[in-house]
Amino acid sequence: MLDPYEIRKDFPILSAGVVYLDNAATSQKPRQVIEAVARFYESMNANIHRGIHRLSREATEAYEGAHEVVARFINARSWREVVFVRNATEAINLVAYSWGLRNLREGDEVVITVMEHHSNMVPWLAVSRMKGARVKVVGLKGDYTLDYEELERALSGRTRIVAVTQASNVLGTIVDVRRVAKLAHEVGALCLVDGAQSVPHMPVDVRALECDFLAFSGHKMLGPTGIGVLWGREELLEGMEPFLYGGDMIREVKYKGGAIEASWNELPWKFEAGTPNIAGGVGLAEAVKYLQRVGMEEVRRHEEELAKYALKRLSEVEGVELYGPKPELRCGIVPFNVKGLDPHTVAALLDQRGIAVRSGFHCAQPLHEYLGLTEGTVRASFYLYNVKEEVDTLAEALEEIAAVAAQAAGQRAS
Repeated sequence: MLDPYEIRKDFPILSAGVVYLDNAATSQKPRQVIEAVARFYESMNANIHRGIHRLSREATEAYEGAHEVVARFINARSWREVVFVRNATEAINLVAYSWGLRNLREGDEVVITVMEHHSNMVPWLAVSRMKGARVKVVGLKGDYTLDYEELERALSGRTRIVAVTQASNVLGTIVDVRRVAKLAHEVGALCLVDGAQSVPHMPVDVRALECDFLAFSGHKMLGPTGIGVLWGREELLEGMEPFLYGGDMIREVKYKGGAIEASWNELPWKFEAGTPNIAGGVGLAEAVKYLQRVGMEEVRRHEEELAKYALKRLSEVEGVELYGPKPELRCGIVPFNVKGLDPHTVAALLDQRGIAVRSGFHCAQPLHEYLGLTEGTVRASFYLYNVKEEVDTLAEALEEIAAVAAQAAGQRAS
């Protein structure tokens, strides 16, 4: 069983006493990851694939090994299907430009959901505008879950790709990606999954999901910033042109008769131009190993329990409005508002009490507008090191804040 109290000992920043409930934005880092990154710089710092000296060989081995660790974590068929990028945003942009720009035609359709993060909306909007394609948006049911019937109606012979989050970064809603992928494949379309809020928090098996692309970020799963992953089916990646051009992504560049000819490197390097974030890859591998030791089933169970407890405690606070599906249908995210106060004011008041949450639209403004939440929401998001006492601290602080807001509203009314 996951013991969050023991786990907390691995996170130096938590010893400062902060109640950190902003994990959907970025997670904290255990000392094992911090030390792995430091070791790289202290003992093997060199560029990869460019030298025959010992340091370069060791750096190359560590960086390539990190791809293998990540591949096993998501059950990829080969580590060559794992491309390291800066973050999930870059991963989605890579697919949008490298695949979408070359495959979308006028009249084609891209299907997304209203829950998508801007990173899984705007790239498709931009590429579709360039190609004369159309972006179709699927809504939600009354229980905050995806409307699969509406999705099925939105698909047609013109659909080329369905881009969907596996877990909403606002509502926490978990999407049945396998069902979505099967519907997409039935009309000959591909399925891209934004796994930024799922891969860190639950078991994810790309083969079981039957999706075609998966994007996620290292910094949300105990790893360093500036490192993320695009997984894609090998045959799709092989058929895509590079997104960036330069060093290391080439096989050879030749000068012939006054002209330059170039050919591309093998996977995944043809998509990793220039000197990559080697230390970030090493840190991400260490973060994955940490999560594997804990067990992703245990992480999921712990967060579901925390979300259930938080929904119960916050529902008891008069003046707090809660959003999102029931605990078993959401990841560890609980969005809310306090009557009479805008989300940023609530977040600032919580910060004064040592509680870190996120406020605003969370890079998902269309979803908030769809739900009529025109000022946004406050978001508490949990991870494996959070404990119920922190939920109690949040609830007690909100009781004070909501009471003051109600009193002020009463005075204005009188």
